[in-house]
Amino acid sequence: MPVPLAPYPTPPAPHTPPSANGQQSQLVCSGCRNLLLYPVGASSVCCAVCNAVTAVPPPGTEMAQLICGGCHTLLMYIRGATSVQCSCCHTVNLAMEANQVAHVNCGSCRMLLMYQYGATSVKCAVCNFVTSIGVSINKHHRAEVQQLNQTIYRAKLNDTETLLSWFC
Repeated sequence: MPVPLAPYPTPPAPHTPPSANGQQSQLVCSGCRNLLLYPVGASSVCCAVCNAVTAVPPPGTEMAQLICGGCHTLLMYIRGATSVQCSCCHTVNLAMEANQVAHVNCGSCRMLLMYQYGATSVKCAVCNFVTSIGVSINKHHRAEVQQLNQTIYRAKLNDTETLLSWFC
């Protein structure tokens, strides 16, 4: 009967002292991009994989996440930002709140698609079918979309406080 070989014993998991109320939060490692859990109240977190030390955002800062459209890296940013620049590939990603996007089923494969209010059509990434968006939706949200687009394009990237370049 074969016996599995283990040349080195598995190291014990590092001990993280629990916070006063036992709550944990998460952030992305600035070195290897792994998702790290840490006790609430910590000021920095050392990654067990790459030993990079990542600063924890100030308490009360509400964070959100998105996947970069250029390199598919997980980005974390301060909720409310209109755009987030990826510090790996420098792609500027639009960070939309739930009330700035809508959903429609693909006209061909029925995949649920998400699009920005005001769009006239949306292309399915699965089957490449272009689904037209109803005119009534566009009329209802046209003013909001115009205002949102003006805000996004006027924003100077260097002045955007919500860009977190320390994630790569």
